[in-house]
Amino acid sequence: MHRYRSHTCGALRAGDVGQTVRLSGWCHRIRDHGGVLFIDLRDHYGMTQCVVDPDSPAFRDAEKLRSEWVVRCDGRVRTRPEGTQNADLPTGAIEVFVTEIEVLGAAAELPLQVFGDQPFPEETRLRYRFLDLRREKLHQNIMTRVAVIDSLRRRMKDQGFNEFQTPILTASSPEGARDFLVPSRLHPGKFYALPQAPQQYKQLLMMAGFDRYFQIAPCFRDEDPRADRLPGEFYQLDLEMSFVTQEDVFAAVEPVIGGTLNEFGKGKPVTPSPWPRIPYAEAMRKYGSDKPDLRNPLVMQDVSEHFRGSGFKVFARLLEDPKNQVWAIPGPTGGSRAFCDRMNSWAQGEGQPGLGYIMWRAEDIDVSDAEKVSLVRAQNEGSETYNRIPANRLIVGAGPISNNIGAERTEAIRKQLGLKDGDAAFFVAGDPEKFVKFAGAARNKVGFDLKLVDEERFELAWIVDFPMFEWNEDDKKVDFSHNPFSMPQGGLDALQGQDPLTIKAFQYDIACNGYEIASGGIRNHRPEAMVKAFEIAGYGEETVVERFGGMYRAFQYGAPPHGGMAAGVDRIVMLLCGAQNLREVALFPMNQQALDLLMAAPSDATPKQLRELHLRLNLPE
Repeated sequence: MHRYRSHTCGALRAGDVGQTVRLSGWCHRIRDHGGVLFIDLRDHYGMTQCVVDPDSPAFRDAEKLRSEWVVRCDGRVRTRPEGTQNADLPTGAIEVFVTEIEVLGAAAELPLQVFGDQPFPEETRLRYRFLDLRREKLHQNIMTRVAVIDSLRRRMKDQGFNEFQTPILTASSPEGARDFLVPSRLHPGKFYALPQAPQQYKQLLMMAGFDRYFQIAPCFRDEDPRADRLPGEFYQLDLEMSFVTQEDVFAAVEPVIGGTLNEFGKGKPVTPSPWPRIPYAEAMRKYGSDKPDLRNPLVMQDVSEHFRGSGFKVFARLLEDPKNQVWAIPGPTGGSRAFCDRMNSWAQGEGQPGLGYIMWRAEDIDVSDAEKVSLVRAQNEGSETYNRIPANRLIVGAGPISNNIGAERTEAIRKQLGLKDGDAAFFVAGDPEKFVKFAGAARNKVGFDLKLVDEERFELAWIVDFPMFEWNEDDKKVDFSHNPFSMPQGGLDALQGQDPLTIKAFQYDIACNGYEIASGGIRNHRPEAMVKAFEIAGYGEETVVERFGGMYRAFQYGAPPHGGMAAGVDRIVMLLCGAQNLREVALFPMNQQALDLLMAAPSDATPKQLRELHLRLNLPE
């Protein structure tokens, strides 16, 4: 028999009854039932119930065992007694009667319990990550990640993509975040950068004629962490294709991402191909986000005309400035004072002065009042039969805004938004560029709090037509708004003759359930257009040659039209696992302060290391 095991802890079934076996694993849980010890023995593959009674020669050894000790158990497989089978466990029909136990690794007192799902402080979980990873849910998340990456690889290869590995030590590149720099020992005063993405290398592969590239690529960005972004490093499915249009990229990517979500989504519906294409400006206007959660049915609308010159002076004065608008967020079923007050308090907690609202309620009317009966008919006009109100009921607005703008304007807003008795609307006003992010957050808050969001599905869409440039208010200059290597719509002609802030780019994102899970573009492969685009953003041709010399030179020698994108592996796995944080799907993540508590990184460099790198520290006070 093998030194440590004849079977894994997930292998034994009813057909193995009567066999003598050897198992090794961790003591997941130890129970004493009237002097008979039950040991749930766990390994990577599963769990087996082991039984030791006082007649067993192993009983004395078994009494010493504690949680998470690693042991070898020899014994005989037998059927569990009637009524004690565990249908939730693959090995639940059998148990092993133990005759010999060997302790392979004793465990000290545990800083966190592996058995059960009780919460522990994040600092403890990260410092003892090797214990945390033994816990069932996290262990399953990591194995889901492994399977998802296998699936992505298989789907890419099935479409004729080849996997390449690009360099980790490279040159600094303006990808929109801060680089991690690596000092060069052989070239004093010079630095490598860890790649924020393999952007230039994958384009160079297209210049080299490889046609279809992909990679599960590690990427490094020195930026502040947040729930949907790991500090320091992350992994993406990176891909690039030659001789393609935007639609060709979409056609290649949808089966890969959509198929993976279908494969691991546990039956949750996935948006069928082709996915909706939503222009960036429309996404911001309707949803207040360029990564909208389309499970939320709420669509914001511009209701400025109903407030222009109205008795609600706050909004009326704002609208005297032509750049200002009033947007409405519909709130079906939200027409109660309690809910509206909660939304107002939430807005104040977000740093806003408040959140204006109108509630609509149906009131009884006198059917002999011809004017009010006429209003009821008008309210029912165009409504579906199920949505009509009785002839003796009139829907009226309530709340300070309604009182100030009057019944006619209030009714016009209700009709525009398609609201009914018991519904509400919430309003944001001012410069949309300044309030759009808050409006999007309010839309999400209303949708989730009113339980309008179907959380058991994956809703996907392409966000397209991103602006090529944006105004950088801090530096008072035009800047790239997205990927600097993307092709502007209209090409060189647009760059030469159009207001830069009106130029759209062949850039696109995939939005899924409120997350951006992929981003890409058709590349600007013409050297003269590349130089002009960087000139608009304040970089001269010398800078382009200096910082992107390899790619710039490659463009001079026959560059094919090409494009691609990158999908965030961590975010896809997070969505599939139903996790709220990327640290729940990563093996050894850092904490929110970008510290690796397990390995104690970052750490001090020794004086010898600094001398070899020709570095001297200039620490802050």
